Amino acid sequence: MPLPARRWLPWALAALALALAAYVAAGPFLTVRAIQQAVRADDSRALARQVDFPALRASLRAQAEDWLAREYGERAGGSLLGQWGLQAARGVAGGAVDAMATPIGLAALMEGRRIWSRVDGRPPLHTVPEAQRPQPFRDAAYRYESPSRFTIAIADEDGQPMVFVLTRRGLRWRLSDIRVSPGP
Repeated sequence: MPLPARRWLPWALAALALALAAYVAAGPFLTVRAIQQAVRADDSRALARQVDFPALRASLRAQAEDWLAREYGERAGGSLLGQWGLQAARGVAGGAVDAMATPIGLAALMEGRRIWSRVDGRPPLHTVPEAQRPQPFRDAAYRYESPSRFTIAIADEDGQPMVFVLTRRGLRWRLSDIRVSPGP
């Protein structure tokens, strides 16, 4: 004899809510895994699907401009030449941000290397044996900052901290920010 709907419906809704919560909680780890697979396979399209490039570029530009202002803003002072030099430095920093916010640049950062370490004449990844390919997010520390914000912390080749931030929109998690230390 079948159970009446009023008995099983609350249980079905609770199971559905639990499954949805589990999927949202596992989402960042699924995104990290997709990023790792894309980097190891040298698949820039797959990596690009996991990244919110406009948000990432805006964040990296803001960090670069903040660092320049703190480091050189006071030295530039009120002089016209100093202000012009600071503006030129911002343009160069913008170019560096554009280079970092690409699949190749992101792959280098995720391996703990600066961008110029990745474009130094090393052979393309598809020619490197699987066992010797890079390990993105190796020795990383994972942490939820909120229900819609997840961080992955690693140290770069100089031991400086780098934090990758995944944000959730709806059910989808994407890389939207990288907190990069200025470096030596």
